[in-house]
Amino acid sequence: MSELLLIHGTCHGAWCFDRLLPELARRSVPARAIDLPGRDGSPTTLDDYAQAILAAARPDTILVGHSAGGYAITAAAEAGPSRFKGLIYLCAYLPAPGQSLADMRRAGPSQPLLPAIRLAADRGSFTIDPALAPAAFYQDCPPDLADWATTRLCPQPVTPQETPLWPKSADALPRHYITCEADQTIPPDYQRQMGSRLPEACRHALPSGHSPFLSMPDRLADLLARLRQSCLS
Repeated sequence: MSELLLIHGTCHGAWCFDRLLPELARRSVPARAIDLPGRDGSPTTLDDYAQAILAAARPDTILVGHSAGGYAITAAAEAGPSRFKGLIYLCAYLPAPGQSLADMRRAGPSQPLLPAIRLAADRGSFTIDPALAPAAFYQDCPPDLADWATTRLCPQPVTPQETPLWPKSADALPRHYITCEADQTIPPDYQRQMGSRLPEACRHALPSGHSPFLSMPDRLADLLARLRQSCLS
């Protein structure tokens, strides 16, 4: 049975999907989440992300990439397209040919996350200022939930976000884009611009901030259940 494999974004981990996974299970949607490598700030590449996803994926997996996870799932689909039935971008960067995630972030209309970034002395990784994380990532979450999430943030390796992609095989898979309309991390207008590269029927929206898996896991689970069926049809 085709399952969803949930891939986290910048400075996060599999833990961020803890509220979403039970909602998916209640809808009989098989799903798992994994940690990407480099969460300790150690040197890591975008290909390391791709290989970790390939190692975890079962046949006919549908990848869900949140935020920076859009690059990770695209890299995995490029490395092994036959393993996957589709790609779902959740308020994520949808890679443009020849551009890195950092290129795309800089090309956006604004960079709301930039004030919260704290670059390591060796410039190999960065963290998010805990005082600014709730407003950056969890703007529509209850304060206690935002605090819980903030304490679990980890270092983010720089290299994966500075590595360009030239998607070909990934673009041939069924793809969906979910815009989060109250996002204060990736501007919603920029999300819509990225999503506009997909057919209209493959563009969706939630009235959420950047972390709907925390703020509205039930509504996100409903949408992912529908998109899973679409990828399989």
